[in-house]
Amino acid sequence: MTVYLNGEFLPRDQAKVSVMDRGFLFGDGVYEVIPVYSRKPFRLAQHLARLDKTLAGVRLDNPHSAAEWTALIGRVIEQAPSPEQQVYLQVTRGVDSRRNHAFPAKVTPTVLIMSEALVPPAPAQCAGGVAAVSAVDNRWLRCDLKVTSLLANCLLRQLAVDAGCVETVLLRDGFLSEGAASNIFVVKDGLLLAPQQNHLMLPGITYDVVLELAAGNGLRYQVRDIREAELRAADELWLSSSTREVLAIVELDGQAVGDGRPGPLFRRMYACYQAFKSEVMHGG
Repeated sequence: MTVYLNGEFLPRDQAKVSVMDRGFLFGDGVYEVIPVYSRKPFRLAQHLARLDKTLAGVRLDNPHSAAEWTALIGRVIEQAPSPEQQVYLQVTRGVDSRRNHAFPAKVTPTVLIMSEALVPPAPAQCAGGVAAVSAVDNRWLRCDLKVTSLLANCLLRQLAVDAGCVETVLLRDGFLSEGAASNIFVVKDGLLLAPQQNHLMLPGITYDVVLELAAGNGLRYQVRDIREAELRAADELWLSSSTREVLAIVELDGQAVGDGRPGPLFRRMYACYQAFKSEVMHGG
């Protein structure tokens, strides 16, 4: 596996970062994960735009232009063995001369790009849905920034793993925020509900695709705050992410969602998403 690190393409097991890198010491960095289908990155412009916003949010200059990122990502994709990939890119503030919380005056960012095979959700999950648990959202107040300091998300996601579930649905002050590693949608009485984007949730690329497809295919939807009671009384629940696309949650905290099967709106959205993905990737 070949990775890009600070201007070099080299085998992954030879890529090394200093222990004084602020990404290692403080989690002082940002990242993106980009799905790749048939060696074509999906919604690359949107991922790079979100990267730029996150970099600005942590006061870190973007080390590359969009054209430079596109070229570098393209080279990593070309050298990976699988045509279906997930490209991970990370920018940290760089290597400092000492461990100091304050930003160094001058430092060169560390830039990493690597690819792994994209493993899609199992057919059984797409057809039958998945289970989730809920938990209090105890993360920081800038969840809109896609930063590498993800320990809180990891702890919350592990709650789902420990329970034999796929995701943890997060609630803050009685309202739905998102999943530990996904966005969450609610369906009630044929109406699709999406939490409004703010500082408490990540502006998901797939979240945007879902709402675009809803608007383009005649599905009624609202973007607004969603109360916990609405979440628990939902006819359908969905999760979305770049690597898992859209999945139906059919069980939450051991209780069936709706009739315990993926609902009719999910089936429509899933079909729309697959058709959209095929059109974008293959020009059909």
